[in-house]
Amino acid sequence: MRRNTFVKLSALALGLVLLSFIVMGLSRLVVAADTARLISAPTMLAGGALIVLLTVQSVLAVSGIRPLEE
Repeated sequence: MRRNTFVKLSALALGLVLLSFIVMGLSRLVVAADTARLISAPTMLAGGALIVLLTVQSVLAVSGIRPLEE
């Protein structure tokens, strides 16, 4: 994985998590809290999965198993 791709995916993960909180907050104005959590869950799960993937990639890069390309 290239370094600039890693940075873009990190920004995307942060954006997905923030979007999840915004969606949950705005949907709580219209529907119940449980329904709002269900609506925001897919973006939170996508952001969380991306964070886990990037964490594994960074551990592999630091250990030298799979370094990041320039």
